[in-house]
Amino acid sequence: MTTAPVAPADQGRALWLSTFAFTVCFAVWTIFAIIGIQIQKDLGLTDTQFGLLVGTPILVGSLIRLILGVWADQYGGRVVFTLTMLSAAAMTVLLTFAYDYPTFLLAALGVGLSGGSFSVGVAYVAKWFPKEKQGTALGIFGAGNVGAAVTKFAAPSVMVAYGWQSVALIWAAALAVTAVLFFLLTRDDPDLERRRAAGARPESLAAMLAPMANVQVWRFSLYYFFVFGGFVALALWLPRYLIGVYGLDIKTAGMIGAVYSIPASVFRAYGGHLSDRYGARRVMYWSLLVGVACAFILSYPPAHYVIQGIRGPVAFSARLGIVGFMVVAFVLGFFMSLGKAAVYKHIPIYYPDRVGAVGGMVGLVGGLGGFLLPIAFGLLNDLTGIWQSCFWLLFLVVASALLWMHLAIRRMEQAAAEAGLPARALPELPEMQSLHGPAQQGALAASGAIRDWRPEDADFWAANGRRIARRNLWISVPCLLLSFAVWMVWSVVVAKLPAIGFAFSNEQLFWLAALPGLSGATLRVFYSFMPAMFGGRLWTTLTTWSLALPALGMGFAVQEPSTPYWIFLALALLCGLGGGNFASSMANISFFFPKAEKGNALAINAGLGNLGVSVVQFVVPLVITTGVFGWLGGAPQAALAGGAQASLWLQNAGFVFVPFIVASAIAAWFGMDDIATMKASFADQSVIFRRLHNWIMCWLYTGTFGSFIGFSAAFPLLTKILFPEVNALSYAFLGPLVGALARAAAGRLTDRVGGGRISLWVFVAMSLGTLGILYAIGMKGSTSAFPAFFGSFLFLFAASGVGNASTFQMIPAIMRKEVARLNPGRPAAELVKQADKESAAIIGFTSAVAAYGAFFIPKSFGSSIAATGGAELALYGFLGFYVSCIAMTWWFYTRHGGLLHDVERGGRKAPVPAPSPAE
Repeated sequence: MTTAPVAPADQGRALWLSTFAFTVCFAVWTIFAIIGIQIQKDLGLTDTQFGLLVGTPILVGSLIRLILGVWADQYGGRVVFTLTMLSAAAMTVLLTFAYDYPTFLLAALGVGLSGGSFSVGVAYVAKWFPKEKQGTALGIFGAGNVGAAVTKFAAPSVMVAYGWQSVALIWAAALAVTAVLFFLLTRDDPDLERRRAAGARPESLAAMLAPMANVQVWRFSLYYFFVFGGFVALALWLPRYLIGVYGLDIKTAGMIGAVYSIPASVFRAYGGHLSDRYGARRVMYWSLLVGVACAFILSYPPAHYVIQGIRGPVAFSARLGIVGFMVVAFVLGFFMSLGKAAVYKHIPIYYPDRVGAVGGMVGLVGGLGGFLLPIAFGLLNDLTGIWQSCFWLLFLVVASALLWMHLAIRRMEQAAAEAGLPARALPELPEMQSLHGPAQQGALAASGAIRDWRPEDADFWAANGRRIARRNLWISVPCLLLSFAVWMVWSVVVAKLPAIGFAFSNEQLFWLAALPGLSGATLRVFYSFMPAMFGGRLWTTLTTWSLALPALGMGFAVQEPSTPYWIFLALALLCGLGGGNFASSMANISFFFPKAEKGNALAINAGLGNLGVSVVQFVVPLVITTGVFGWLGGAPQAALAGGAQASLWLQNAGFVFVPFIVASAIAAWFGMDDIATMKASFADQSVIFRRLHNWIMCWLYTGTFGSFIGFSAAFPLLTKILFPEVNALSYAFLGPLVGALARAAAGRLTDRVGGGRISLWVFVAMSLGTLGILYAIGMKGSTSAFPAFFGSFLFLFAASGVGNASTFQMIPAIMRKEVARLNPGRPAAELVKQADKESAAIIGFTSAVAAYGAFFIPKSFGSSIAATGGAELALYGFLGFYVSCIAMTWWFYTRHGGLLHDVERGGRKAPVPAPSPAE
């Protein structure tokens, strides 16, 4: 007899309530990481005794996992989970009655029951999901490790205010309430209900423990010893380490310890997703490789060196500061979390009926790492007297695990090659060979990029294509918005540098405003080809992460007025990393949409991405006036504003974007897709350099986007120089805002009317806007001069925004006709793919060339002012350029006989051949 299909509501409730319950359990399990520090002071314990105290709950929670996992398989995870939580809550209350070291150790044994809940939850959750989703589900459940961070955040404040006994009582009450809610709101797992319906008795303990005779269970557990045991050990040890090494108080040490604990917990769900999608072995390799690198960096103690140089001794010191430590700890925790999920991805695949027992044994060994390592850390401290000795041990553990795994995999592959077995028949890891059969083949392999992608097929687009394309678009938008924000942040910062003591000339300030445009435009030349070479998802993730470098660098540099000018030049160039991202982002998104929606999609991606310019010019003037990040953000700078003294936190101009950069990079890796047919080498894409229309569109797009980004960079400083009585930063964001919104709104209009026709009138409007600016400058001294100046600039920004959308809409339409004309004998489906590839490359390349406007426009204004004392010379040059754009658009595209005339005037349409069903 079988049970009814699993209801999605029951499935989701089981997963999320189990995750919440495990989070509370983990918070209780690691409680000694905080209260143990006060207990150590009260009892005068050594570091070795402290390590034993914080490790005792970990020992109990680890050892009991095996039997709790077996009971979960036998009697159901719902009941066992509830009883475990209630027992642990009672034991945590009894902790408050301890009075000396032996009684604290005895009480810690009872607290450790909470850690055994992991194997119960694994068995319970796994039975609600099919094997292709178990990696993600168990990863989400395992993210309950974040309970360690909850304790580090909340417990120090409670302990300081009310004492450590209050921490124990509050944590126990939370665990008891969670146990009751879990039992009332969940139901028994489908496997238990099936057995009850069939009248089957639970299997015996001996049958449940039978897999323990398989050597692969024990070998496999060793991986978990590092990724989980190492995590728990550091979660317990870091507050003590931070207090000893950096002299922090308990609250600050707890907060920074959470910087390690959070990524090592939350991203476990992400590791499960990656294991489902890209293969568990690949995730294991990255986890161990990065673990080796991070442990090596953290294991290096502060040192003072004296080198005998040519002119005498040269002395220098090497020390990892608190910020560097936090960054490395974050990275280590992140990759540990991926490794934990990758390990548990294997268990339900190879032991579907023994998830609790096998998961309990693997968790037991991993938990033993959390018990033994803190004791070893304390012992090493006492023996060596060096704080970093704990990371020496971690380095040895992870390096040994990586070497052993790699050599075992190589031996398995070599043996299979000699026997003539195909690689796809092998398991991910060699210890699973004896269990690997047809049912497991391919279950742990990577799913890889999307291979069937037919956006021009209406049925495919309606069924799956639109949903996937829109998800990629809406993840791409915030990544691109942040890229523009970082690219243009100097346009705001340079105007404030003189006020806080930087003695830079106007020419030097214009150079700082212009250099991000130069480097960003240059990087776009290369970035435009990268999505097709490496995949849009990977490239978007990497380039978004890269934004943190200039954002952090700027935040540190502006805090010290003695920072040399060349460092600011280097940081300005690094801000160009944000500018380069536009080319790859647009090239990537262009692949996802059909021709009928491509213009609108590109307009949304670019238009909302362009909002980053407006965001930076609106947000930065606000955040630099207050200490947003407290002590962590650094001290304020004294500034002169209108003759009065004020405080500025100019470093916030960079720091404020870092949390959003991290979140967007994670979202890109987690939610975006690669398209297999998008792959192309640089040689394949370089055909665009032989296309005449590539170069024409470079010229026209420079007229629209080059103007938008160049005026965005120059406007705040230009206004400050021409109208010093006006607070330029109060108005600067409006121009980019108008331009970005105009671009986003114009997408559908360009798809309907035609990009060529709209572009022609855009350049006429931009010429009129330039004349308006020249007229306003000539009125200088009049009360209406600035309103006319500002209004003309807004008109110019709006016209450039519409032109940004219309020129990009032209490119796919042009290439559909050109590729069909140049390749008359090729099949229709191949023509579509080739046209799309060339369109994407041209979109990226034209954006690269146009981005030089971010350099040339501010530099032109600076040179014009330096040479003539005014900006008129530069503006006359821009006017001449717009006139040339009018002529080229009309001649090549919109006149009778122009390439787009028949397409946009309702005549013969550009060929859009539909792929055959087989393709």
